[in-house]
Amino acid sequence: MSEDLIVGVIGAGTMGLGIAQVAAQAGHRVVLFDARKDAVPAALANLGDTLARLVAKGKLSEEQARTVHGRIVPAEELGAMASCGLLIEAIVEQLPVKQELFRALGSMVGPQAVLASNTSSLSITAIAAASARPERVIGLHFFNPAPLMPLVEVVPGLATAPALPLELHALMLRWGKSPVVCKDTPGFIVNRVARPFYGESLRLFEEGVADMATIDHVLKQQGGFRMGPFELMDLIGNDINFAVTRSVWEAFFNDPRYKPSLIQQRQVESGRLGRKTGRGFFDYSGAAAVPTLQPGPELATAITERVLAMLINEAADALFLQVATKEDLDLAMRKGVNYPKGLLAWADEQGAAHWAAVLDDLYQEYGEDRYRASPLLRRMARTGTTFY
Repeated sequence: MSEDLIVGVIGAGTMGLGIAQVAAQAGHRVVLFDARKDAVPAALANLGDTLARLVAKGKLSEEQARTVHGRIVPAEELGAMASCGLLIEAIVEQLPVKQELFRALGSMVGPQAVLASNTSSLSITAIAAASARPERVIGLHFFNPAPLMPLVEVVPGLATAPALPLELHALMLRWGKSPVVCKDTPGFIVNRVARPFYGESLRLFEEGVADMATIDHVLKQQGGFRMGPFELMDLIGNDINFAVTRSVWEAFFNDPRYKPSLIQQRQVESGRLGRKTGRGFFDYSGAAAVPTLQPGPELATAITERVLAMLINEAADALFLQVATKEDLDLAMRKGVNYPKGLLAWADEQGAAHWAAVLDDLYQEYGEDRYRASPLLRRMARTGTTFY
């Protein structure tokens, strides 16, 4: 996969265009296709504006901007992808639609071409099953916005050729990204491990422990998170965040650790999707919300430790089930969702016994399997070992 590799991107929405920009800035010729006729010209016009802003900020020269833009060529039909050595789809997040596309691509491209999906939660194995070359199918999950977010999850399916993840990992490094390799399990790393940040915060609000603004305030001030869970859900979009939560929950056969919240479902049903609709958990038409409850140090610590214990437990369980290495698990959370520390390294600061005790207290209080401690965390608490 050298610089003369031609990259095909299918889907000219925000993610597809962002991926095309990343590949072009890395020196590749990019073929951009979208089934909607007007999508590619509009995307290229948007790219021109983006590159102009980068020039104005001094991050690119005018010549560099012209070169990057010129490397991306529009395709009027899917057949124009036949010469591409790497094809990345960024289309609608629906398994049947993706399978139909990969079925078509499998009989169109060369035998050494790599077919990659940018899916955030769908099974790579299921997508690959529709292709005539499942061994050449892999997941490349970029984060939005792709030109700015460094993380890429490299996800081999059950039939993916063993050498392919390492090849794509090396390619993503050359593209200036921070790649991690993970198993084809629901949510991969980030969308799985991050679920308690939202879910447990919603539970805290449901129980009346604190209001939404206060929970956000505490987790930013005491936890060190860049954004609170409620403002982050509003930024992502409650419809998107709820859909991912529900997808992960269903994919894990309704495991209570990932159970969606009725509070968020009602937000979606009412059209309060967040910033994009002007209202979500907070109202964006007026002044920013401020905490209505000023928590004492004990309450602030209790909120922070409850959410953090659930996050650490999820990361520990992902390591226990060999979803990824400890280094990749921590890197993914720092680079993918801007956590102040890797969760496993964070766990070591107070030790596994501390976090297992927090979870055990929650389990005793609620009697819910949601709060079961990972076998790995419990084993480490018993033996006094650390992740690093």
